[in-house]
Amino acid sequence: QVQLVESGGGSVQAGGSLRLSCVASTYLNNCMAWFRQAPGKPREGIAAIDSDGSTFYADTVKGRFTISKDNAKNTLYLQMNSLKPEDTAMYYCAADFRDLGRTMVAGGADFRYWGQGTQVTVSS
Repeated sequence: QVQLVESGGGSVQAGGSLRLSCVASTYLNNCMAWFRQAPGKPREGIAAIDSDGSTFYADTVKGRFTISKDNAKNTLYLQMNSLKPEDTAMYYCAADFRDLGRTMVAGGADFRYWGQGTQVTVSS
C-alpha cells in the first residue's frame, strides 16, 4: 500500500507563490499528479509527471505551475506562482503505476493512490 502525504498549503494573496510537497511512503518511479477540488466544483487534474519525466498541465495552470519530482526523496512538488483567487481549493497528490499524464489532462484519469489533501486559499 502506498501512502501519500501532502504539505505546503496555506493562505496567500493573489500574485503570490506557494510550493506544495507530497511525500510517498515508498519509491515511486511512475506517474504522479496533482489534483484540486474547490467547494461545489468537480475535481480537476492540474499537473502530472509520467515515469519518463514527461509533464502535463491543465490549461488553467499552464505557465504558472510547475510539477517536479525528487526520486531520491520520494517527493513530488508543485510550484505555484502568480496565484489567483480561483486557485483556491483543496489540493491532492495522486499516484499510479500507469503513465496517466496525457489521460489526466483529457479528463479521464483514475489514479489508484491518493493523499489526504492540503488547503490552498488565495485572497484578492
